[in-house]
Amino acid sequence: MDRPQAIIKRPTYYFEYSHERKQNRVGRGFSLGELKNAGITLQEAKKLGLRVDIRRKSIHQENVDSLKKYKESLGNQKVSLSKS
Repeated sequence: MDRPQAIIKRPTYYFEYSHERKQNRVGRGFSLGELKNAGITLQEAKKLGLRVDIRRKSIHQENVDSLKKYKESLGNQKVSLSKS
């Protein structure tokens, strides 16, 4: 399974655009709160190759769900934190 990408919701503006505005965009990485809610530590995320954006403070449930699904797809595979 491919690594999940973080989704960031755009703010809602009440003026009109001349073009259709997309509601979501691909983010730079997952926030620390999203990792915490999914039960993944920062070291595990780095070992798994997940991108982490430490500047983001928001928590989007879609991202938490995709992280949980990705973690389940890994199965019983334990993430080894040793350097060997």
